[in-house]
Amino acid sequence: MADLSSQSGNLVESHKGYDPRVILFYFVIALLLVALAVGIAYQQLFRTDEHHERERMQSQRRILVPGPRGNIYDRDGRLIVGNRPRFSVVLYLDELRREFRREYIRIRTNYRETGDRDLPSPSQMEQIARTSVVQRYLDQVNTILGRDHKVDGRDLTRHFVRELLLPYTLLDDLEPTEYASLLESLPVSSPLQVYTSSTRYYPYGPAAAHTLGYVGINPDIEAEDFSGEDLRTFKLKGSIGRDGLEKTYDDRLQGEAGGTIFRVDPAGYRINPPLEKKQPVQGENVVTSIDMDLQQAAEAKLREFESPGAAVALDVRTGEVLVLASVPDYDLGIFSPRLSFADSQDIEKRQAWANRAISSAYPPGSTFKILTSIAAMRAGHVDPTEAIIDCQGSFVRGGRRYVCYNGRGHHGEVLLPEAVADSCDIYFYEAGWRTTAEQVAAEARRFHLDRPTGIELPHETGRMVIPDNAWKVEHMGQKWFPGDTANMAIGQGFVLVSPLEMACFAASVARNEVWTQPTLRHQPNAPTQRHESIGLTAAQRAALIEGMVGCTTTGTAKVLTNLAALRVPGVTIAGKTGTAQIPGDKNAAWFICFAPAEKPEIAIAVVIEGDTAGEEFGGGLYAAPVASRIMQEYFRKKNAGRPTPVIKAASE
Repeated sequence: MADLSSQSGNLVESHKGYDPRVILFYFVIALLLVALAVGIAYQQLFRTDEHHERERMQSQRRILVPGPRGNIYDRDGRLIVGNRPRFSVVLYLDELRREFRREYIRIRTNYRETGDRDLPSPSQMEQIARTSVVQRYLDQVNTILGRDHKVDGRDLTRHFVRELLLPYTLLDDLEPTEYASLLESLPVSSPLQVYTSSTRYYPYGPAAAHTLGYVGINPDIEAEDFSGEDLRTFKLKGSIGRDGLEKTYDDRLQGEAGGTIFRVDPAGYRINPPLEKKQPVQGENVVTSIDMDLQQAAEAKLREFESPGAAVALDVRTGEVLVLASVPDYDLGIFSPRLSFADSQDIEKRQAWANRAISSAYPPGSTFKILTSIAAMRAGHVDPTEAIIDCQGSFVRGGRRYVCYNGRGHHGEVLLPEAVADSCDIYFYEAGWRTTAEQVAAEARRFHLDRPTGIELPHETGRMVIPDNAWKVEHMGQKWFPGDTANMAIGQGFVLVSPLEMACFAASVARNEVWTQPTLRHQPNAPTQRHESIGLTAAQRAALIEGMVGCTTTGTAKVLTNLAALRVPGVTIAGKTGTAQIPGDKNAAWFICFAPAEKPEIAIAVVIEGDTAGEEFGGGLYAAPVASRIMQEYFRKKNAGRPTPVIKAASE
């Protein structure tokens, strides 16, 4: 017993001792606890903002909504491009979380009860469940509208994964009657709603289509001065200018996007109400110089000929473009909201994409004789009071026979006014040889006929050509011949200009200056343009204008006087016709003019493509009537009194 007692005491005594290794262990635990406490304190005290920022980025989402585009008006304040409501049926998927879950459980149970071992994966069953639920909502719409649409499962899955917070579009571009039916039938609290957006609206259909241009879809809108740039952002599609004024002034027309910031749960579903919201703002309005009355008159007349063509009319004083017409054209309405492949192919087939007024270059034909006349008189090689040659229809020079194609010759010893009025080719061959190609080219460049005008539109051609010996050597590897000078003097050969350039040329001659800067922006009370004077004496200029007036009274455009339907009552017109050969057995019928001849207000250039090779009087027969129709409408409005422009505010 004593031994046992002694052993027991030793055991108790041994347990009361302290093992150094245990003490070390305590210290280690204590240090770890201290480190943990310090770490927690550091995170709580010094990195709180960082954690809040991470939590914010994980739990918040931003949705951007595009602002409506600004309107476009004509010079009289009429809306020519605006916005119309576009109605769609959308489904807010983030409100269907519970329905998706119930449907998933039902589908999974059904599969298990069948005993089929080849079960879909959980993700596949989730896709099936979502499609089934969405189809039930779509069936509600089908019943109301009498349709039979089906849900595209792949499209739905893609939207669910990438754009859960954005409404999913079930049906797009509803008719107003369908919109009204759905508003009456759908519950206000339903995740199925009618969504109203805006799309471009063109009250005048195809009028000025190439000038106004069209818009395309812009998937990457931005919202200025709206927080949350670092958040995951969902964007509703906006629009962006793709052509014409829509493209040129896209920055102004583009609306200011609005947006909303939401909290979301871990699954990505939104939590209402929103944390922050900003309303979208409509873009700026643009007032153009186009006069839609004149524009429609020009286009209607051009279409009568069923041939490609263009017409340009300018305000002589300011250079503002009143008409910029090109046919064939297209209805801008087919671009909203997107151009179909069939419509695109139709435009391509009809060769209607090109804006021939600014993007096509043609030989100017006899309209260029005005330029040759100016060059010859300024150089002192032609006196308008003296005959420089006797036109007997043709003559031979340097082994080549030259023909007067206008009237088959026999103009006799004509003076410059008669040569301009009757468009005597032989007179201008001689004028060109006397003046030289270099001087004619220099004069044409002084009128800026060798370069783009800089009008506020994309795709203006750079193919204009004012040739001379250096140009021919560089581009064709050949020297210049006298026949080249003869062709150049009558606007044939290598000379190429655009209809817009010739309208600017006509306006410049009307104002007795060498340049007119065209513009599509309307500025009330705009000042008169001022550029370098042409440099003709009073007698020389009077002779030139006399010839141009004679063209429209007794000469190659006398139809404007002889035909009652083409007359412009009380207005004297100074003009010049032309017909130029285009490579490929085609021709271009030209007419340029300004009126009234005594105090010019409007200048016009018209060109119509034809397929009758060798035709000589196309300018007077085809192009001049188009110019007549424009002038008739212009002076009708002037005599009736132009309406006072009333431009709606951007918010209207």
